[in-house]
Amino acid sequence: MLSRLMSSSIRSLDRECNCTVRLLDDSEYTCTIQRDAKGQYLFDVICHHLNLLEKDYFGIRYVDPDKQRHWLEFTKSIAKQIKSQPPFTMCLRVKFYPPDPAALKEEITRYLVFLQVKRDLYHGRLLCKTSDAALLAAYILQAEIGDHDPGKHPDGYSSKFQFFPKHSEKLERRIADIHKTELIGQSPETSELNFLQKAQRLETYGVDPHPCKDVSGSPAFLAFTPFGFTVLQGNRRIHFLKWEEVTKLKFEAKTFHIYANQTEDKKIILTYFAPTPDACKHLWKCGVENQSFFKLEKSSQVRTVSSSNLFFKGSRFRYSGKVAKEVMEQSAKIKRDPPEIHRHGMVPSRSCPSITHGPRLTSVPRTRRRAVHISIMEGLESLRDSAHSTPVRSVSHGDSFMSSRGHLADGGEASTSAVISDEAYSPSDSMLPTPVAEHGMENPLARHLNGAPCSIDGQESAAGTSKEGHAAEFSSGRRAVRMVRSRPSPPSDAEELNKFILSVLRLFLVTIGLLFALLLLLIMLTESDLDIAFLRDIRKTPEFQQFHFEYFCPLRRWFACKLRWMGGFLVSK
Repeated sequence: MLSRLMSSSIRSLDRECNCTVRLLDDSEYTCTIQRDAKGQYLFDVICHHLNLLEKDYFGIRYVDPDKQRHWLEFTKSIAKQIKSQPPFTMCLRVKFYPPDPAALKEEITRYLVFLQVKRDLYHGRLLCKTSDAALLAAYILQAEIGDHDPGKHPDGYSSKFQFFPKHSEKLERRIADIHKTELIGQSPETSELNFLQKAQRLETYGVDPHPCKDVSGSPAFLAFTPFGFTVLQGNRRIHFLKWEEVTKLKFEAKTFHIYANQTEDKKIILTYFAPTPDACKHLWKCGVENQSFFKLEKSSQVRTVSSSNLFFKGSRFRYSGKVAKEVMEQSAKIKRDPPEIHRHGMVPSRSCPSITHGPRLTSVPRTRRRAVHISIMEGLESLRDSAHSTPVRSVSHGDSFMSSRGHLADGGEASTSAVISDEAYSPSDSMLPTPVAEHGMENPLARHLNGAPCSIDGQESAAGTSKEGHAAEFSSGRRAVRMVRSRPSPPSDAEELNKFILSVLRLFLVTIGLLFALLLLLIMLTESDLDIAFLRDIRKTPEFQQFHFEYFCPLRRWFACKLRWMGGFLVSK
């Protein structure tokens, strides 16, 4: 009896596993879940812990053993999605950035979005000019330390906080001046809301960049925002497509395609290459989810989409949550006392250290001190001087294609190219996976490219950047790496021909299979006892009579004999 109880308890323990979720304030929440628990259960547990009702803007992110980031799917088992062994470690992050943070119903939701956007600012995803950066940093100071107090905040106090990958002394003085003079009396709630409203007007608000290369091999970052699809290259936004204009997202292996209709007679197809097939699939799924969330009116309009339009080839995916309009309508019905918010001050953390001195730009020539370098990845090739945009296949007045570099002949792309900073957009987190394990082995090449060892704990990799004085030391290393790296080339004519032949062959095989299945169905119907007029006519034809007596009846007797033999063999056993 005791052994039975012990064995059952051991089996129950085997069915459970520990799961740690790192929250937006860098605290951790650990719980025990069943191995067959779905993602929705864990997400509901986290939201209950945070007292969060407007939860549809958030998601849980994890990293697989191949260092590829993923969003946890709520309709599937957690253990089947995460290929690593327990205990599982994941991160709570904003998945769909609210288009208007001021429209959020509850303060707890705005506070969590504030933490996410502050994290984006630090890691270089929210790119901005010096004037905007100073105001955003001053809002953070006011929200987290309150009004300036000479007794607590001596001269140079703003230099103890790191809001960006790099600081300059001039910027630190400007942040302190704004905090001392312009934000006096603002409550944390007001400062956080002002911060979000300012950030929401920036070009890179809500950007979760995916590193890719265009058909010419030039690096670019693809991102999905609350307002549409955007492409960042160098310090410019070279493409922006509203969600209403995007008609289809498609991927095959490492190749990602975006189809859009900007006008009735102007259709474009953008093509990019992801680093790996898994990264390309993740990019595609993120695009499908964002388009469904922000474009559709009701979740009932969500359809299962395929990565390919030819029969059953490719991946199939369906967004399973609510859409933005439904979330807003549901939020309007919330009626409860505002939950208490436990704000954490600017304390050191793994992924966003606050009280650490970032490298200053005092040694940079005066012409380079015009803006803050809001980026981390020093090893990427600077694209500031690149004037070309991603080659576009444009479809106008039929199926005629033309490739274009720079602005299109009619100037249609001119409105989508906008300078968003004096520096190139190159966030390090986009090049490195979302790390969730404790400090592990790092790629020596990545260390060399970044100019300094980088910590890859938490959601993002807070890579330390080298000073400008060391740029010459690493320039030769960068050139060598760029020569070694393979550049994706546009598909050749032979590859396109092979793809066409495979598609035709696939179509032929599927057609033959369908015809064979229909023939079997017709034989079953005609040999059945169904008394239908057209079946009677078929049975009376000489061809059917010949088929019935010469082929079908002998085949049926053969199968019956085999089945009797197998039955007798099993009974004798």
